[in-house]
Amino acid sequence: MATRPPSGFTPSGRPYQPGGKFPHAEKMAAMLAEAGIETPEQLGEALAVLDGGDELSAFDPTAELVALFQREAEAEMVEPPILLPADLFLDTAGEDIRRRLFLTMDADGREMCLRPDFTIPICRHYLETGAPGREAALGYFGPVFRQRVDEPSEFLQAGIEIFGNDDRAAADADVLALAYQSATLFAVDEPIVKIGDEGLFLALLDGLGLAAPLRRRLRGLFGTPDRLGATIRRLAAGEAGSEAIRHAGILGALAGSKPEEAQSLVEDLLGLAGIASVGGRSAHEIAERFLEQAAIASQGGLAPEAARILTRYLALSTSPERAVDALDAFQAEVGVDMTRAIDLFARRNDAFRDCGIELDRQIFHADFGRNLDYYTGFVFEMRDPDHADGKPVIGGGRYDGLLERLGSPAPVAACGFSMWLDRLGIAGYGQELGEGA
Repeated sequence: MATRPPSGFTPSGRPYQPGGKFPHAEKMAAMLAEAGIETPEQLGEALAVLDGGDELSAFDPTAELVALFQREAEAEMVEPPILLPADLFLDTAGEDIRRRLFLTMDADGREMCLRPDFTIPICRHYLETGAPGREAALGYFGPVFRQRVDEPSEFLQAGIEIFGNDDRAAADADVLALAYQSATLFAVDEPIVKIGDEGLFLALLDGLGLAAPLRRRLRGLFGTPDRLGATIRRLAAGEAGSEAIRHAGILGALAGSKPEEAQSLVEDLLGLAGIASVGGRSAHEIAERFLEQAAIASQGGLAPEAARILTRYLALSTSPERAVDALDAFQAEVGVDMTRAIDLFARRNDAFRDCGIELDRQIFHADFGRNLDYYTGFVFEMRDPDHADGKPVIGGGRYDGLLERLGSPAPVAACGFSMWLDRLGIAGYGQELGEGA
């Protein structure tokens, strides 16, 4: 290391004077000499770079995100069409999504919509471009269109979907680890993470031996804790029977009918009344709801003991580490076998550790699910602690049954996540973090 300033200059470019106005100049000059900077011109060039000059490109987190997907998951980047058949979403995500869609008609009278998310069209792309069940990772980045309260209806999303990895615990952990890495690109270094497991809830419904219509009703409400809790209380109080009395005529006509016959009857009734839909629900959904009501009423609703068990399970909340013991104790006490689902939960915890994910960085909530019909197992959401609105910035999970509903001859292991880039400070393409936010 040099012991005196190079070329007789201080770091500011002024002549060096030992013991003068710059007491640290000798040390600084030595550091500059070690870095190969020996003239004021060289120093100026270096400072210009550090100050954001032309030689230092702006940090674009979206470009870094795409590079992360390609590097860590070998992802192929895909952009599906913006205008898509509406039934692609209504048939798989549920009719509740209708109120959030931007709908139109094509020349043949088919109902179309602007792309509300990427997961479903990415799944369709996967099925159209190769054999179902193959391993693949598909990433995406682009605009989506969804009616939202107090937020823009057009916004950017990015994410990744991973298919065909039958080691579900490992794939879930890989997805969560990649979500953590993605969050750091947008300055969310310590996200608040909530996880859930719809597979545990389904195992509990199976273990309770509930009738299929009742099981479908409760499963359909999972992910909306207030509505699910209210429905459990109402069914346990016998209010399903009074509802059946009010609709005894239509329920009697539908009792024992095949679903397609019930749908035709309801469509005819609605047609006679000049009604195309009720509350955003199609004739098919209304028919299914009447059939469920008839079946539930005939079986006397939900037994009080089953309601107590469900309510107690949905109240569980702890770290993933402690959740395994809590779930084991729960199933032993209530006498319901949930062993397979709990074992998968435990294997996922091991996979989290293998990925370097600390198990106290998340909280498991038994009642947490993502309010879309196609999720089947592990789910999660990340929130930015610096945003007081509490809205998720990243969310995802497992949806093994979705590709079969889209035409696959068999279920395909699938999981992934989406990012709300507007909530992460990115409102437009090629934008630096925070710019215009």
